[in-house]
Amino acid sequence: MIALGLVLAVVSAVAINGGYGLQHASASALPPLSLRRPLRSLESLFRSGAWSLGFFAGIGGWVLYVVALRIAPLSLVQAASAGGIGVLAIGGGRLRPAERVGIGAALTGLLLLGLSLGSHPAAGRGSATAIAAWMLVSVAAAAGAAKLLPAGVGLGTAAGVLYAAGDVGTKAAVVGGMRLLFVPGLLACHGLAFVCLQLAFQRGGRLSTAGLAVLWTNALPILAGTVLFGEALPGGLRGVARVAAFAFVLAGAVALSRREPTALTPAGAAA
Repeated sequence: MIALGLVLAVVSAVAINGGYGLQHASASALPPLSLRRPLRSLESLFRSGAWSLGFFAGIGGWVLYVVALRIAPLSLVQAASAGGIGVLAIGGGRLRPAERVGIGAALTGLLLLGLSLGSHPAAGRGSATAIAAWMLVSVAAAAGAAKLLPAGVGLGTAAGVLYAAGDVGTKAAVVGGMRLLFVPGLLACHGLAFVCLQLAFQRGGRLSTAGLAVLWTNALPILAGTVLFGEALPGGLRGVARVAAFAFVLAGAVALSRREPTALTPAGAAA
């Protein structure tokens, strides 16, 4: 079942990151989006066929992600999902050497992750109080990133932190019962992340916005899997491979996110 969860996570990552690529290409060419006119901004986005296709691809990917979380540990699902950042890089035109290294590192991490599979002890449900606190701190951190960092980078980082908080809430909610009370909070986190990411797309390149969002979306829940849900590492060489897999995936994500600034579109410059 864990292997099936990882397969679903990889397919989900391709759908989500491919959707991000389409959304970035479309949003960056649109007139400036404005929080003061949310309905008009949404209408502008949905009028773009490519953006709508990317949006619904992301929704489908998220559904697969939720199923993957139901049958596999959070940290493993996120590590598999992190490889999807390669989709952003491959679809972004000619790659620099550092970006090729990043793709190689991400794929190496996925290979090591596959080698680390085996029997895996059941993860805990986590403390509801600790999970709620994690989500609240994430919201505050996202607000700080959006305010203190350069526009595209700050909004992309904020989106990733908020999506990660929503993913932690999703892992808690899939248990059912009273944990379904996390649903409003996780939806709020995803909604705010969506707004931050669309605004970021008009202020930065694909990898400096969506790339950073994917980095934090995957890195933080991997940490949460151990801190909040008590996900233990396998013993022996499999444990070493698991740690190395996480390290390679995150190193690949960082390398792919380090891209030289490119000229903004007229829409981005106006924003």
